[in-house]
Amino acid sequence: MLTKVYDAPAVYRIDVPLPDNPLKNLNCYIIQSDGETLILDTGFNRKECLDALLAGLNELDADWAKTNLFLTHLHSDHTGLAPTLMKDKPGHIYMSRIDYDYFESIMVGEVWRTSDAHFIAEGFTQEQIMRLHSENPARGYEPETFFSVTALEDGDELRVGKYRFSCILVPGHTPGQMLLYQPEEKLLFTADHILFDITPNITCWVGTPDSLGDYLKSLVKIRTYDIQTALPAHRKNDHNVYMRIEEILEHHLLRLKDTVTAIAAHPGSHATEIAAHLRWSMRGRHWEEFPLSQRWFAVGETIAHLDYLVCHGLAERISNAPTNAYKLTMDACLCKSHLDSLWQKYRRI
Repeated sequence: MLTKVYDAPAVYRIDVPLPDNPLKNLNCYIIQSDGETLILDTGFNRKECLDALLAGLNELDADWAKTNLFLTHLHSDHTGLAPTLMKDKPGHIYMSRIDYDYFESIMVGEVWRTSDAHFIAEGFTQEQIMRLHSENPARGYEPETFFSVTALEDGDELRVGKYRFSCILVPGHTPGQMLLYQPEEKLLFTADHILFDITPNITCWVGTPDSLGDYLKSLVKIRTYDIQTALPAHRKNDHNVYMRIEEILEHHLLRLKDTVTAIAAHPGSHATEIAAHLRWSMRGRHWEEFPLSQRWFAVGETIAHLDYLVCHGLAERISNAPTNAYKLTMDACLCKSHLDSLWQKYRRI
């Protein structure tokens, strides 16, 4: 389904379904000006996604000789159809250099093997990891082939007709997620950095010591921009973007405090055990009822919060084979007091 969501520049949204996924859909945005077209993200490498994407593009009758693709970040629900869509097309595929380098290491390197070992050290079994090789959509619906891009850096500009868009690097959700901002219209495409009726997943990344800390800094960075319209990559936006940033910051402070409580109550636990004692929005299901892929995302987010506590000296990771273990470096009340102090740099003054 194609819907016009902004007039100048002309911005259309294609509702790309994400079957069997709690995200439900991808908002694929199409920017057009003076005969030029820029597509933002693609959906999974699935027929349902491709059919919806092509149907919307056919309605617009875009000139493929003047059409480019911008990938906000490396996740498969954003990149899955990139080589299929742009095959034999003259246009560019744009992506941040940081995420593209990481994406390359996923597609042709050892990142998955290192990540698997990390999750085993945090309580997953080898059998569960093998199941995830087919059940995890991040793997099952990734692009069919590796592809080349025009790499972008923070502060670069893209032009679509008469409009220029600033490229804003916002590490956290991925190591190098990138947003587009149109300064005259005060228009921001928020990708998965800011979502409005769900909270973006912040997980651990191989080679990134503190992805949650990176994400919090990126939230504060975006808060400095003058934004009138914010268009997210999933679901809808019916909130003020600045209020939503504050809500997300407070969400992570609460999650960190809950993590401290869980460590204090169960010292020596690994991340999977700690995650089982946290509160998750899963329609009333108990931890044991979580689908394995959703448990993987939850444990990844728990590791990110544990990394934050470790990096700020509030917790210690003990690497004992076969699994890691965590303990607080001070009592829980003092840890939470330190968190409140740390949070002053994130809160709006």
